[in-house]
Amino acid sequence: MAATNSNSENVQKPSFETFQLFSSTASGFGIFDDPAQQAPSIPPPPCVEVLPSEVHSSVKHSVESVNLDGITLLKGRVNTQQVFGLSNSDLVPGKYEGGLKLWEGSLDLIKALRCDIKSGLISFGGKRVLELGCGHGLPGIFALFVGAAAVHFQDFNAEVLRCLTIPNLNSNLSNKSHPLSSNFTNCDKIDVRFYAGDWNEVDKLLPYVATHVEDNQNAGYDFILMAETVYSINSLQNLYNLIKKCLRHPDGTLYFAAKKYYFGVGGGTRRFLSVVEKDGVMASSLVAEITDGSSNVREVWRLKPKEYHPSFSCCSCLYCCWFPWNVRFYWDLEKGKSQPMWLQGSKIQYR
Repeated sequence: MAATNSNSENVQKPSFETFQLFSSTASGFGIFDDPAQQAPSIPPPPCVEVLPSEVHSSVKHSVESVNLDGITLLKGRVNTQQVFGLSNSDLVPGKYEGGLKLWEGSLDLIKALRCDIKSGLISFGGKRVLELGCGHGLPGIFALFVGAAAVHFQDFNAEVLRCLTIPNLNSNLSNKSHPLSSNFTNCDKIDVRFYAGDWNEVDKLLPYVATHVEDNQNAGYDFILMAETVYSINSLQNLYNLIKKCLRHPDGTLYFAAKKYYFGVGGGTRRFLSVVEKDGVMASSLVAEITDGSSNVREVWRLKPKEYHPSFSCCSCLYCCWFPWNVRFYWDLEKGKSQPMWLQGSKIQYR
């Protein structure tokens, strides 16, 4: 959540800001908006790894606590005007994508993850986690405190990582007052990294993304977390393509929290799920629905690769490893090792 230049310091500020993306020319009905009108007019910033030492000390960073059903995390506050030269703006396509604000979805996501952990459905112990569009990075920070072995944070803007995400992580790590801190004892042994860049290219920097077919079996993130990332219809396909490149096959899980519809920009959970369903390789399940009767419906969804289906078998031994996209492996009885095969439409091509 971005700090403001208000002189009224005694006025209580909300713990998050609602999503306001209307413009004077927007129709207000996202499903009818023209995606061509939403394309960024400037090229995206370059993809870079941001080091923890690159924190902007000149930018004032203050923190306040966020209580999540008994768990307290810290969220930072920085001034959007000071960082980007912008005021009263949620985003500027191609320049700033709202990463300095804390959206409701981040908190919804943490609550959903905590519920699934308590029920025994998931565990972050020893797992690799990638948070896309991280902003404050609270879901990724939560994953650290519940045992993740690696957490990588990604945001569109390097400035968000330097001025907010990294300082926010440091503040939470130094806070010993909340119950989760007792679970977090080996900070030096955990792989924590930060990456900035557009979803269309940032996968080239991520260390757990396979660069060769042979690497697929050991590559990928066990969990991908994201909140309020599906607001723009123009970016949904690139986001989904990135998820497919980054998610571990075939056991990875994606959790995402967002509003059902983002009026004025065309995105939302249902529009993103339509992209997923069209591809046909991931199964989705609704984890939580949050309604208050007066604002937009918010949802948390879980996505996993669909289970192996026998129709993809290519040999009688059925020792096939199902991969959910265009590459699969089969056991070559003659050569005594696994071999890749590529699917093109309904045909299987062996190489």
